[in-house]
Amino acid sequence: MVDVIQQADGFDAIVINPGALTHTSRAIGDALGSVDVPAVEVHISNIRQRETWRAVSLVAPSCVRTIYGRGVGGYQDALRHIKNRASVPFETVRYGSHPDNVADLRRAPGDSVGVVILAHGGFWREEYERDTTETLAVDLAGRGMTTWNIEYRRGRGWPACAHDVLTAIDHIRVFEGPEPTLAIIGHSAGGHLALWAAARRPGTVDLIVGLASVTDLSALADSGAVGAVDARGLLETGAPASVGAIPGKTFLLHGERDGVVPNTHSTRLSTEARVEVVPKMGHFHMLDPQREHWPSVVAELGKTPGAD
Repeated sequence: MVDVIQQADGFDAIVINPGALTHTSRAIGDALGSVDVPAVEVHISNIRQRETWRAVSLVAPSCVRTIYGRGVGGYQDALRHIKNRASVPFETVRYGSHPDNVADLRRAPGDSVGVVILAHGGFWREEYERDTTETLAVDLAGRGMTTWNIEYRRGRGWPACAHDVLTAIDHIRVFEGPEPTLAIIGHSAGGHLALWAAARRPGTVDLIVGLASVTDLSALADSGAVGAVDARGLLETGAPASVGAIPGKTFLLHGERDGVVPNTHSTRLSTEARVEVVPKMGHFHMLDPQREHWPSVVAELGKTPGAD
């Protein structure tokens, strides 16, 4: 394996699952660090929920990202991440003291003062990170918009994740020039966090876009569906049973065929927000900017003050 890695200088990237060697082989980590090729570490299982020794990776420091606990789909996620990081330059900026308090900043050229914040979903589970909303960030950056794709603490209950999103919003001051206009896009659990945070920064966020958003933790917890246990955990640590929308500033999109978060989470707010149920679309289709809902999102972003 070391020999193959050391012959990879002509490759675009490396996707590697070293198995148990992840936790024992400094040689593999050193080999990855010796070549000028981005590497993504993948584990099918959630290594952080197995034996304690499996939580330590000697390979991770030499990798640009570690993806774990997503089954074999993690390999596809790794390839997507490699494509995205090669598409648009970005810098990872720290906005707080916790290791998860980071965000990827893709700056728009010119004098644009608008910033689009992205908050990923994944039912607040540690294995789902900001790479899941990365394709949306890349698409918007390609359209000349500055994007701020944020990470937050996951698997630690309330209010850790929520306070991180607030801190990430406040940290927009790192941008030079005039105070930027802000839009925030949240997918699934990220939609819940976006709605909650925007309500606590009145006058700061100009547009909230929810993609298949969770808006009713109580209903999710009682549903017995995917995410029910996670929702119950948030409620037990003090999360509000439901979130609302800011009238005139909220646009919620939901797939008609969403079998993960029912579209009633969005339609329940139809008197407060503009709501669009997209025919034939499912939960994860919302993360694909090639799908039919995306032009509506882009059009809405174009209406915000400061948009080019």
